[in-house]
Amino acid sequence: MGMARDGRKPVARSDRASGRGFPPTGEPFDVMQPSSDTQACIPAPAGERPYPAPPAYPASLLRVLALSGHGLWMLLGLALALGIYRGGRSEALLPLALGAVFVSTGLLAACLHLPGLSEWHGWYPARRSRPTREALLVLAAYLPMLAVGGLVRGDNTFWATRAAGAALALCSAASLIYSVNRYRKRLSAGALRCSAQLPISRIVAAWYAGGLWMWLCLAAQDGAVHPAGTRPWIMVLLMLALLLGLIEGLRWQALGQADTRSTGSRGRTDRFVAALFTYAVPSLALLVVDLSDAGVPLVALAAVSCLLGRTIEHRAYEGVLARLCRAERAGRGP
Repeated sequence: MGMARDGRKPVARSDRASGRGFPPTGEPFDVMQPSSDTQACIPAPAGERPYPAPPAYPASLLRVLALSGHGLWMLLGLALALGIYRGGRSEALLPLALGAVFVSTGLLAACLHLPGLSEWHGWYPARRSRPTREALLVLAAYLPMLAVGGLVRGDNTFWATRAAGAALALCSAASLIYSVNRYRKRLSAGALRCSAQLPISRIVAAWYAGGLWMWLCLAAQDGAVHPAGTRPWIMVLLMLALLLGLIEGLRWQALGQADTRSTGSRGRTDRFVAALFTYAVPSLALLVVDLSDAGVPLVALAAVSCLLGRTIEHRAYEGVLARLCRAERAGRGP
């Protein structure tokens, strides 16, 4: 190597330091620890997009908690916008706060950098990275939530309260739909076709789970199931359970045609347990509450049972989708 004119030996500059010769890198991903709901991906060969990894049970639980929180916000916002919600400040603040806790639990876990839960809607807050569009859309729902919390009063018929409630419902629905669509874009072509009912399924599941938690909030404040409107509310929840079961049946039927392992003994067991906790136990609790004065404990049992059932179903379904993506990639060959 020659000498420079001033007699000093030239120093070779690294392309990595100068930023030339290397493509921009994204956020690192820990393959051994699956991350939260829709963002964890298995690395793919060069030129191919990564597909979502099957979530672990803690990640699925956080996902379902957020789903229930958004369902609470959607139902509360819609009821306030239509002017049909119960009067009273605490009647609105309790479900509003509970929904905020459910939605924020995943963010808190990501900020604490817990193993396998270091990201929240594609955002790694513990690594001081920029929030993704999906995370910003979820965070945007906090604005009408805070507005509703500050505006709710006695009869909740003030026009600003109703407008804030409508904004809360719309932002919650938009964040759910955007998250599901972003997840589906990471799937292979075959898995994408099989998951066509996933967006509407998540919305109905949010209504159903959120409805059970909202009923628990109202019953806990009364010390018993609220006498006014109990049977209509029970009928609404039962119809949502029926609709959700129908949509999920279509989803699993489409997966069964593409992946025979989803109808195997393990897949059938997971689906049976999920259906037992999601539909059988809550429906029985709803009917017993209507026929007796059991009150709050049975409503709490229905809500927690639905949470467990949705967690099992969420993990099983996304696990089958990930296996289908892997099978399609293996079938194409290198």
